[in-house]
Order: sequence, then structure tokens, then C-alpha cells
Amino acid sequence: MPDPEQRERRLRLRGLSINRLLPNIITLSALCSGLTAIRFALNGDFRSAVLAIIAAAFLDALDGRVARRLNATSRFGAELDSLSDAISFGVAPAFLMYLSTMSTAGTFGWVMTLMFPICSALRLARFNVGIYAEEKPPVWAGAYFTGVPAPAGALLVIMPLMLSLSPDIDWPWLRHPVTGAVFLVGIGALMISRVPSWSLKRGRIPGPWVVPTLVLVALAIGLMVTTPWTTLPLIGLVYLLLLPFSYASYRRTAAREAAHAAATSPSIVELRAVGDSNDPTRR
Repeated sequence: MPDPEQRERRLRLRGLSINRLLPNIITLSALCSGLTAIRFALNGDFRSAVLAIIAAAFLDALDGRVARRLNATSRFGAELDSLSDAISFGVAPAFLMYLSTMSTAGTFGWVMTLMFPICSALRLARFNVGIYAEEKPPVWAGAYFTGVPAPAGALLVIMPLMLSLSPDIDWPWLRHPVTGAVFLVGIGALMISRVPSWSLKRGRIPGPWVVPTLVLVALAIGLMVTTPWTTLPLIGLVYLLLLPFSYASYRRTAAREAAHAAATSPSIVELRAVGDSNDPTRR
């Protein structure tokens, strides 16, 4: 039997350099931003709450890239990131939608609100199981997410609220509980679905499209700075419209890789043994 003190020492976290702690610090910053969004929502400051969720999404996109660049990926960091995502992109947007839109619908509004964080938690649990699965997906599948990722889902579900915050738009139905229920349940379903969505982690821009892409990004940034409450929902709408194309791209790639694997695999030829007693030519 191992000594309990030795076992406790083995379970204790090893000392790490500042560089290896940096991704976890960024993850904790994203968590703090998500929790602060809940505080802003409780105080009725919905604009600041939306901005806090956007900041959390930016930090979440940053921590994984920093970890890979610094070769500082770890199981602890992956678990911490999932817990942070569950709060920042599951609980915080649900709180924001409930307090801004769904609270007037009573029990119906609360039940519809619960659907989104539940779907977010299920998606993150499925993602964690996939990380430690023995059978890894093919390399080309890394260019796709399974379902809509949690940060994107959080920004998509608050699209009606963002539009309602625009001074140029006065559409009462944006804050109606039915509209909120459709988004909460619909985006939650996309998060736990098997629909492939493009991932920017391994995406590459073809040479002829580099300059046009930079121009479009600069245009989008300019619009977000001047009219953020209409530009961000517009970007979300474009993302939703691209989902069928990402599904079609996934199917084409899967079919092409399957055909390539079938063409390169060695053919199996069944040969009869020379001394087989069932061979009629030896009788």
C-alpha cells in the first residue's frame, strides 16, 4: 500500500513557470468576465453585460492558442477551460436573456431559459469525452467543430438583445419571450447537434483571398466600432447561413478521404493452400 503522504504529493500540482501558467491566467480572466456579465445583468446594465460576454469569448479564443504556442497544454487547463466556458457561455447568457426578455413569461420563461445552459453543459461534456477518447478522429476533421461551439452559441443567443440595444431599431418583438424562447432552444439545439461547423484553428486562407479577407476584416472592425449593436448580429446571421455550407464541405471531404483510403489500401486476395485436401485437381 502506498504511503498516504506520498500519494498526496503525487496528486499535488507540480511547480510551473509563468509562461506555462499564462494560458490558465487567461482562462480565469475569461471566467471573471463571464461572472461580471451576470453582475451587470442583475443591475440592469445589459450593454455592459453583452460587452463582458464578448470579452470572455475573445479571451477564450486566446487561451488555447497561447497554450499551444507555449507548449503549455495540460489536462488541468482543459478541465478549467470547460468549467469556465460552462459559466461564461452557458450560465451568463442565460441569465442575461432571462432578466432582459424571459422574466415576464413566468414559469415558461424560466424553463426555456434552462434549456440553454443545459445544452451548453452537455456540449462541453461531449467535447471533454472526445479529448480523452482512445480512437481519435482523422486529422482533416480538426478543421470542423461538432455542433456550434459554446462561445459562438453564447453570442448567437443574445442576438435579439443586441439588436434591441441599437438606437436605430425599435422592434418590440425583439424582447418578446417567444423570440427569446426560439433563440434559447434553437441555438442550444445547434450546440448539441452533430452538424459540422468550420473551425478557424486550422483554417487557411488561399493566396488570392488574403488581401480581400484583410479588407473585409477591416470593414467589419470599422462597423463594429461605429454600430456594434447591428454589426454583431449581422455577423451572427452570416455565421448561421454558412452552417449548411460547412456541412456540405464536411461531407465532400469525408467522401474524398474515404475514396482515397479505399484506393490506397492493399487488396486482399484469397489464395488456396497448395496442400489443401479439398482441391479437386489433386484427387
